[in-house]
Amino acid sequence: MNEEVRFVLDEAEEGMQNALAHLDKEFQKIRAGKASPAMLDGVRVDYYGTMSPIDQISNINTPDPRQIIVQPWEKSMLGPIEKAIMAANLGFNPQNNGEVLRIAVPPLTEERRKDLVKRAKTELENAKVTIRNIRRSGIDAGKKLEKEGIPEDEIKQLEKEIQLLTDKYSEKVDKLFELKEKDIMTV
Repeated sequence: MNEEVRFVLDEAEEGMQNALAHLDKEFQKIRAGKASPAMLDGVRVDYYGTMSPIDQISNINTPDPRQIIVQPWEKSMLGPIEKAIMAANLGFNPQNNGEVLRIAVPPLTEERRKDLVKRAKTELENAKVTIRNIRRSGIDAGKKLEKEGIPEDEIKQLEKEIQLLTDKYSEKVDKLFELKEKDIMTV
């Protein structure tokens, strides 16, 4: 296989791997009833004028499946962290005891579980669209290479390989979604 053709194929696979990794990261943010430090990933706190991720100014742990504890490295940051968690609109109400913030993770209602599955499905669709766009870009790049003199049979092989990658990664995102859906719907 020609170097340029191999490069297009490698680019496509790398893009699809990134789409899968991004989907996995997004799924971690969707809580499934069990407490997890990842639930606070999107929270940013005003740390002396700089918006910083919460995990860079505190320790976050889960002593049990229904509770998250946030322990700031500086006690003066308890208030700003509490405000940031409330502002993030995650449905949490942190309890400030002067030392740490305790966040009780309420059990999910059936309706809330269905909403979370819908959100996960939206993320799944986004990942599939990304994968299809990468496939289209790869095929377009192959057609440009063909115009530059790369043999047609190599371009056909490239298109076949890109389609195989697309099928493989589509299957992987479907499996990831099935696991997440099962996780969300398990009471």
